[in-house]
Amino acid sequence: MIQQTKTVSLNPMRKVRLEKITLNMGAGTEAEGVEKAATLLGKITGTKAVKTTTSKRIPTWKVRPGLAVGAMVTLRGKKAMDLLKMLLKSVENKIKKTSFTKNGFSFGIKEYIEIPGVKYDPKLGIMGLEVAVSLDRAGFHVKKRKISRAKIHHRHDISAEEAHTWTQELFGVKDKEEE
Repeated sequence: MIQQTKTVSLNPMRKVRLEKITLNMGAGTEAEGVEKAATLLGKITGTKAVKTTTSKRIPTWKVRPGLAVGAMVTLRGKKAMDLLKMLLKSVENKIKKTSFTKNGFSFGIKEYIEIPGVKYDPKLGIMGLEVAVSLDRAGFHVKKRKISRAKIHHRHDISAEEAHTWTQELFGVKDKEEE
């Protein structure tokens, strides 16, 4: 009698996947800095960057509503996955354990010249950026759709530990020591 072994298969609804990557650069209140940030993000991603504006008035910082203070780009799909691999190489595949949160993680890159394939541009100078990675599972669209919007149970959310193991398995990410 041949005994069949039962392979443990992961429920496809529980499979973690990459939803999007958001690259963000703060540039201050000067218009020239915002243009440099938008140019740099376009150079890194190959897509057009969107300028971020303020919504509050803070007189001590000379900030008023509608003032452009930074730039951001959001990527999805295969392009996002390829860019994430490249960005993780720039931080030597090391991320702090505290950077992992519910449904994602984020990390910073101090200088854009650390990214493989991106060369220094004297017109832009040295700038850093923040990378925010959003993860999801099948069925997450239920909370975002327009018709019949519904809540998702907390057990379907991706915990920080699950996000951490996902990055370890897919990209070989190691823990960075806290400084």
